[in-house]
Amino acid sequence: MSTEPWTIESIGDALGNPALAQRFLGEISRTPAHRLLAVFAKWERIAKDLQAAVDRGHVLAEHDVRGEHLPGAWIERTDAVSQKAAQIRARGAA
Repeated sequence: MSTEPWTIESIGDALGNPALAQRFLGEISRTPAHRLLAVFAKWERIAKDLQAAVDRGHVLAEHDVRGEHLPGAWIERTDAVSQKAAQIRARGAA
């Protein structure tokens, strides 16, 4: 990750999703001047969190490709997620 200061352009790029980047640009564009720093800081945090997640995903993918156990503490949640998905489907959601 770069040590360069975050800019509107770099935040938009780091968001990685055109719709999310458009949402960010729209919010920045409509924000009154006295709130710009707060809104910028919010989106900077979001971009940093997303970038950290991407970096973590790359590390995990490298371990997986080598057939290694993934680092970290992992909690088995498959059953809970499957049950929740079944509940959602039962209510008629996609």
